[in-house]
Amino acid sequence: MSLSHIGENGRARMVDVTEKERTLRTARAKGFIGLTEAVMEMVRAGKGPKGEILNTAKIAGIMGTKRTHELVPLCHPLSLTHVDVEFKIDEERGRIEIISEVKARAETGVEMEALTCVLITALTIYDMLKGVDKGIELGPFYLIEKEGGKSGRYVREEV
Repeated sequence: MSLSHIGENGRARMVDVTEKERTLRTARAKGFIGLTEAVMEMVRAGKGPKGEILNTAKIAGIMGTKRTHELVPLCHPLSLTHVDVEFKIDEERGRIEIISEVKARAETGVEMEALTCVLITALTIYDMLKGVDKGIELGPFYLIEKEGGKSGRYVREEV
């Protein structure tokens, strides 16, 4: 098996995408943040110790997505055409589901950007609520689907 980010000398390298065709690339990722009922009530009310939580976290997630190449070594800087974050409150399990969607016309995929979006969004929620509860649970985080490029379409089977 050949590893794309390992050069002939065994050292890390950025993949050369110069000759690859620019095509539509999409990816969606998902993550969770577990909250106590009292903290969940703050989220539902939209008021935490640092202000409105979900909208602030969404903006942070979008901003972080655009900087993925600065955070993850060997990622290419991409001109993203769409980033969105959606939240679903799961009352039964006491958690918030975070779903990101990222699109670009590029020579390489946007999976890392979709995952970065979910992670930065979750970290922002944690930061905004840590003064109330430091025991907030983060995760799991994973890619749920991607499309485009040589490897084509991937859809994660829900477990």
